[in-house]
Amino acid sequence: MENQRKKKVLVVGAGATGMSCAHHLAEHPDKFDVTLIDAVDYCGGQAFAIPIDKEKHGASWLNQGVQGGSYIFHHTMTMFARQGYHADPVKLQVSFGKDDQFWSNVFPTSLLARHQSEVKRFALMLKIVRWFEVFFALIPIKHLMKLFWFSEEFSNTVALPMVALFLGTGNFAPEVPSIILERLCTSPTYGMWYPADKLSVASNLPPMVVFPNFSTFYGDWKKNLIKKGVDIRLSTEMTKIVKRDKSGVVVRLIQRTPEPDNHNAASAWGDEDPTSNADADAEETDEEYDEIVLCVLADTANRLLSTTADYRERKVLGSAKFANDITVTHTDSEYMKNHYENFYNEEQAVSTLSGVDQTVRLEMAKKDFKPMYMIKMYPSDLTKLEMCFDCTNYQAQFPPKVPFENHVFQTIFLNKERDGHLWSKDLIDQSKVIREDWWHQLCHSWTHYLFVVPWMWLLQGRRHTRFAAAWTLVNAHETAVISGIAAAVDLGADYPEDLERDGFALLSFRLYYLLTYGRWYRKKAPKDGPGTDYASGVYGSVYKGPGVTSQDRSIWRQEVEAGRSTK
Repeated sequence: MENQRKKKVLVVGAGATGMSCAHHLAEHPDKFDVTLIDAVDYCGGQAFAIPIDKEKHGASWLNQGVQGGSYIFHHTMTMFARQGYHADPVKLQVSFGKDDQFWSNVFPTSLLARHQSEVKRFALMLKIVRWFEVFFALIPIKHLMKLFWFSEEFSNTVALPMVALFLGTGNFAPEVPSIILERLCTSPTYGMWYPADKLSVASNLPPMVVFPNFSTFYGDWKKNLIKKGVDIRLSTEMTKIVKRDKSGVVVRLIQRTPEPDNHNAASAWGDEDPTSNADADAEETDEEYDEIVLCVLADTANRLLSTTADYRERKVLGSAKFANDITVTHTDSEYMKNHYENFYNEEQAVSTLSGVDQTVRLEMAKKDFKPMYMIKMYPSDLTKLEMCFDCTNYQAQFPPKVPFENHVFQTIFLNKERDGHLWSKDLIDQSKVIREDWWHQLCHSWTHYLFVVPWMWLLQGRRHTRFAAAWTLVNAHETAVISGIAAAVDLGADYPEDLERDGFALLSFRLYYLLTYGRWYRKKAPKDGPGTDYASGVYGSVYKGPGVTSQDRSIWRQEVEAGRSTK
């Protein structure tokens, strides 16, 4: 081993995937010489925090692109713990629709009462789809709903929002494969709406977690990777891969000009913004590496491979679909009142469903209805929608009680090219807009699970190239972290011993590695040691290890002590 030359590995993209990959490669300084690059001037990718007015909003920062997740995120929360951070618990409350098309998982409404026969049929449909899952799995939800004779109103106001919320599938929810809707309601491990309610579709308050300040988390992670010998080069963009052969990989890079907020705009060298002229005069330089891990979106990877891409890479990567969305972070409470149900609605609440008393749920809602995720269906086309977060209700750094007019919201307008004409973005008071962010988001269409996901194993490791990112399966922070670990393991790094002793984490990793690399990971860690008590709940799915607390808004209490949040 002493005489063996270290592999030079280039990891492209310093988001959750790239950081995770670099972290696990860096655990073997004798085997790998790791370089991590990103075109922007910060680590974290879509996960970052922005500053806000502490005196007005009660907190000094807001997580922007990624806010929270599930207790099945074992790898994510373990990474929090490794950097000295933790997530906080939260009970998810949702508000879908407006007026007589409004419903929630917190209390029953007239919409659900009006569609009681369809609610019961929905529960039966889930059983049938579960029994014959292999036949229904990839059928788009829009066809499934028609197959079981559901009305347009029920399909678009009840079923589609349940899926649109999950993974941000948004306006491609009608194209999402039926297995996702079914598993959301029938899986005891990752089913957000499990168990499905025969009277009100969903009446549970899903236990979720909200994340710590992502800018400081990724900032500290970056510092620790540098200490471990990783060469992190931000504001460094790859323009193309020049060569991939038995001798290694040759890439072409440019140096970007950092923006004051570290969020460098798309450059003239890419195709994200055809109007951009940023760094058009930058000088390209070539560098050689033994291996490359592309932790970027599929269409970006396809472009970077350039003339070195073969047919199967162009076919698989080119089958991934993306949409351009914009998140408007604002404090326009009037817009929220006009477009969403933010409070308990006495007029829409009903006390019984099919003769079953619902008083207990109503009383709870009167005292504590604080929706966190909201969806608005466009009246002119109910199949299209707008998504919103009440970040003050959801994120854990805010005080428990903040006047509604001082709440911070994130309204997400979806699929500009197709649905931009429906947007009500211009109705938001511009004087109350804090920030706008464009996203190039994966569409979880049924085609993604027919033409992309099943074939990734054919691409991995060929000509010294690996592909790692959430889009290789589903758009979630946990998937991003797992995919980074998988790339590192495939290169020869070790899977963490504590996670190997966590049965659910190991199973999740094994299944991902099998699906994406075509290999079954064999256990290596000794039986006893840290990690044996991380897993709890059904099949060990509920994470109870370091990196998550049991106290509501403990982050807020810490931020108050540090002077970054108010009492």
